[in-house]
Amino acid sequence: MEDLKWFGLSWDEGPDVGGPWGPYRQSERRAKYFAALQQLAAAGFVYACSCSRKDVAGATVAPHDENEEPIYPGTCRQFSADGIHSVLATRGINWRFRVPDDEEMRFLDRCRGEQSAMAGIDFGDFIVWRRDDVPAYQLAVVVDDAAMRVTEVVRGEDLLLSTFRQLLVYRALDLEPPAFYHRSLVTDEAGQRLAKRNAALSLRALREAGVTPAKIRAKWIRVPRD
Repeated sequence: MEDLKWFGLSWDEGPDVGGPWGPYRQSERRAKYFAALQQLAAAGFVYACSCSRKDVAGATVAPHDENEEPIYPGTCRQFSADGIHSVLATRGINWRFRVPDDEEMRFLDRCRGEQSAMAGIDFGDFIVWRRDDVPAYQLAVVVDDAAMRVTEVVRGEDLLLSTFRQLLVYRALDLEPPAFYHRSLVTDEAGQRLAKRNAALSLRALREAGVTPAKIRAKWIRVPRD
């Protein structure tokens, strides 16, 4: 938050400024995530999975993008969600969302137009609660956005496929999804997206190097033509 403020960004809600839909720290929202998991379990949308990442990768034949998880082979699909009545039931085991087989999904992206994907083919059963007893990204963002009355999500194009997963969670929880707007990613000279693993410079590194916010923004801001 310090770096974002230095860069010149401000916000109306958050852990530092408060707001009507708090708490704004995920560590303080665990009860909401667990309640959502219980709701999914009661309706039969999730099942217990003992597979590790290595197990899933080893059982996958079809190639997949390096930024996407491999299609889950369905090893534990026969297991039920019985027993998610206490927090103890979430420890030491993954809980996966049961994706409907061969369902064509569509949504209108406000940046890229109509998007489509085939459930079970373009993506498989995904984790909503991790074995280290932490709600997974796909569940947490849905619960957060719904609780905070978020109406539009703007994010990178690398999360386009995750949107379909989240739309399934919205539907299973009987929640109204927000509108989505997926932007192209900022890349380096070689066309690689900026990421820590590629030694991309962070705002903090640029700041410490003496670069000013105005100089950084000048490279990105486009002046509209008449």
